[in-house]
Amino acid sequence: MANILIVDDDPAVQITIRLLLERAGHHVTVAGDGRKGLALFEALQFDLLFLDIFMPGMDGLETMRHIRALAPAIPIVVISGRSATPDAYAEPDLLKMATKLGALASLRKPFRPGALLAVVDDCLTAGEPEGAHVRSGRR
Repeated sequence: MANILIVDDDPAVQITIRLLLERAGHHVTVAGDGRKGLALFEALQFDLLFLDIFMPGMDGLETMRHIRALAPAIPIVVISGRSATPDAYAEPDLLKMATKLGALASLRKPFRPGALLAVVDDCLTAGEPEGAHVRSGRR
């Protein structure tokens, strides 16, 4: 199955996603912030990333920008628990914005287990040939 990196500062979210993905047969690595996630991404090989948008230090959008520079084809799923109905006085819909900036999919917290697993399946079978996510010279 897939090797998946979860970058989220909320331990409860980390555990939830990790358990769901491991039960589905995936190998999971967790980072608590964007800097740690980027370091892990540079050191190891991943097939899919989950990035929380709002994290201290390096947020998910900045992390995604760095990862896109290293591996443009890697599927990224952005996650956030912020307001589902932005208005004139709230922040914009950053999940929608993140998908326009390069994320393949988004999930709003809290999400159902089935929705998470469906997004993973969709991202991993997005029509790219086997091995398309391998960065040259890295293992």
